[in-house]
Amino acid sequence: MKSMRGEAQCVSPEALRECLREGDLVVALAGNPNVGKSTVFNQLTGMRQHTGNWPGKTVLSAWGRCAFGGKNYVLVDTPGAYSLSARSAEEEAARDFICFGEADAVVVVCDATCLERNLHLILQIMEVTDRVAVCVNLLDEAGKKHIRVDLEALERELGVPVVGSAARSGKGIDAILQAADRAMRGEGHPRLPRYSAALESAIAPLEEELTRLGLALRPRWLACRLLEGDREWLARIEAFLGDSVEKLPGIAAILEKAPRSISNPREEMVQCLYRRAEEIVHACVFEQGDASRRQARWDKILTSRKTGIPIMLLTLAVVFYITILGANYPSEVLSGMFARLEEGFAGMLASLNAPNWVIGLLAEGMLRVLGWVVSVMLPPMAIFFPLFTLLEDLGYLPRVAFNLDRCFQRCRACGKQCLTMCLGFGCNAAGVVGCRIIDSRRERLIAILTNSLVPCNGRFPMMISLIGVFFVGGGALFGGAVLSAAALTGVILLGIAMTFLASRLLSATLLKGVPSSFTLELPPFRAPRVGHVIVRSVLDRTLFVLGRAVAIAAPAGLIIWTLANASIEGKTLLSYATDFLQPVGRLMGLDGVILMAFILGLPANEIVLPLAVMAYTAGGGLVEMENMGALKNVLVANGWTWLTALNAVLFSLMHWPCSTTLITIYKETRRGYWTLVAFLLPTMLGFLCCLFTATLARIAGLA
Repeated sequence: MKSMRGEAQCVSPEALRECLREGDLVVALAGNPNVGKSTVFNQLTGMRQHTGNWPGKTVLSAWGRCAFGGKNYVLVDTPGAYSLSARSAEEEAARDFICFGEADAVVVVCDATCLERNLHLILQIMEVTDRVAVCVNLLDEAGKKHIRVDLEALERELGVPVVGSAARSGKGIDAILQAADRAMRGEGHPRLPRYSAALESAIAPLEEELTRLGLALRPRWLACRLLEGDREWLARIEAFLGDSVEKLPGIAAILEKAPRSISNPREEMVQCLYRRAEEIVHACVFEQGDASRRQARWDKILTSRKTGIPIMLLTLAVVFYITILGANYPSEVLSGMFARLEEGFAGMLASLNAPNWVIGLLAEGMLRVLGWVVSVMLPPMAIFFPLFTLLEDLGYLPRVAFNLDRCFQRCRACGKQCLTMCLGFGCNAAGVVGCRIIDSRRERLIAILTNSLVPCNGRFPMMISLIGVFFVGGGALFGGAVLSAAALTGVILLGIAMTFLASRLLSATLLKGVPSSFTLELPPFRAPRVGHVIVRSVLDRTLFVLGRAVAIAAPAGLIIWTLANASIEGKTLLSYATDFLQPVGRLMGLDGVILMAFILGLPANEIVLPLAVMAYTAGGGLVEMENMGALKNVLVANGWTWLTALNAVLFSLMHWPCSTTLITIYKETRRGYWTLVAFLLPTMLGFLCCLFTATLARIAGLA
């Protein structure tokens, strides 16, 4: 029986060593992405860590504790990696811990449904350390696909302890620590792949020399890296030796004598590992049925040039439809709740004999703006983020990235930007944080600077309202959800097109460079864990983003109320500002009021339309319309036409990011310059787009 308790967040290997207690045994969990490694970690530690390679996930190593068999284990969940060659930040973090984290054992978690792909990493880790155990996870899914893995044969082939598990249901979890304990006791004798005679003759003297130098890592691993010409590992050896750098000429002499017939050692080693993986799978894996062929057929449909993009757009429209339709009632309930709270709060302040301006500032200003942000922002996020996470859990999002990778490559950006762009539909701040998964700094900056060109759910209410009032008829709240979702999808497509345009523009000017390649896995389709997905999306995404928005919206409410109520010579400060912006607004096909509303809506895009209505009705606080008809009457009475509504939607799609996103951009880039570019880029695109439509309408006599 084991007791479980989680004790830590994500830390570096150096910080982890400071947290170790006497008698702790460190077990590193390694493996490819999407093999259930974090599920194994959570089952063993009782934590809820979600580590991976998709947006919002960490590239550091999470750790936790558990006790089993009278021993205390510290388990380290390293990021998913395909190789120890470290072509990405995730692989570098995993490699560094496996090589230098001083783990007592490494448990490599692999996917029973596609074992061959996982064996490359297993064979590499076996070259690093002989204290290795293998956990063949997802045996339940392999059974459904009629795939059988002979674990005993696999253990004989690898020469290390091998166990099977179905971590999601908790089966085989105890055996994982038992296998790790066997590895620590030296029961494993890894059967390393043998290279060609010429390569082995070059490796052998390097092994001897490195053994003589007394380096911590296995000499064979270091010998292979040096023979490949890896300068990083040569620098690491120099760091290991300290003042003994004079011993390195011996290594240089050996490398100089290496056989000239070895033209590309790295390529030969990789090919040898893959051949060995094929041999192992042939001896240990037996497949019946056509599960793999069925998935291949689905992938052919979902990633085809003819059907992949249409299916992606249809999926996007369905997600928007569910979000629009499902968010209406909760928004009304929350709005009513905050209205009653505001009334009670104002009454309490009045009973305390507070001045009217204090009541207005706190109740009509701060609390009312706060209520608008929560009631309008929370329901769509609470629906959109779980739907997004369900698609991720199902395995569909990597296929979306595959479909759009070619477009981003043409823009000289990274295909992973597609995933951060998808996350931006929920919240641009979350999308900016998700850009951490992009390895290249240049491409990461492109993704950060263009993320706000896809609208977050804070901009959806205004877009949906204006589309419903001026273009669909009746609005999404009264039976037009399907048409509104279709029209909104069209607006989204324009945002995606502008993302491509802006990415290409940045690639040709401020951020010149060549697009990098990356490994994109198409994981098997899996039935999503609905309960786990809902909890994870609400806790990790919805509440995190909402908390930031609330922290900014509360003080913004004080400023908005002050501008709407403070006056000079009988004219409010808000009126002075809207009059000043009127010429620019007219040039763009808008007016000064809506431009000022966008400026005051910097803390949260949800309040832009209510601010405009407040200015039109000369009210001292935010106004909520009883229905879409009342909203249209107010807007038309103040000179709005279809062109005004169209440009308002376009400028809502393309304007400066909200304050939460700007703060996040600054934290991610640590440069005020890039934060300014992120502010100006979408704003200029929005200005030019509105100017173009307004000018075109005037020339055609439609305005």
